[in-house]
Amino acid sequence: MKKVMVFGTFDIIHPGHIHLLKEAKEYGDFLIAVIGRDATVCQVKGRAPKNDEQFRLNQLKQLNIADEVRLGCIDDKYQVIADEKPDVVALGYDQKEFVDNLENAVEDYVQIVRLSPYMPEVYKSSKLRTD
Repeated sequence: MKKVMVFGTFDIIHPGHIHLLKEAKEYGDFLIAVIGRDATVCQVKGRAPKNDEQFRLNQLKQLNIADEVRLGCIDDKYQVIADEKPDVVALGYDQKEFVDNLENAVEDYVQIVRLSPYMPEVYKSSKLRTD
């Protein structure tokens, strides 16, 4: 079984997220979606997510696209990769955080792919957030 891992805040679920998840799933048999922790989102984006991590986790589970949905790790952002041992790490087209050292954090067999955007001028959480 080929495992694929994708990361995100997934704060306001929109068609871009669905595209991301479905495209990531094409790279393997089992998709693991990792939700950014509230503290991590604050650190990265400089503000709290609109919805807390448990709400975001439940929303993503309800989509029934990912085979597993879990929270990331607060201290070591790469620990989830070591725990789950994916064959593929799929990055969003605009994902910039925690990618600089990603190649050093994964085993040699792990393929890192960059996913395509889906109407980013319309479907981007920062554009959809109203507060």
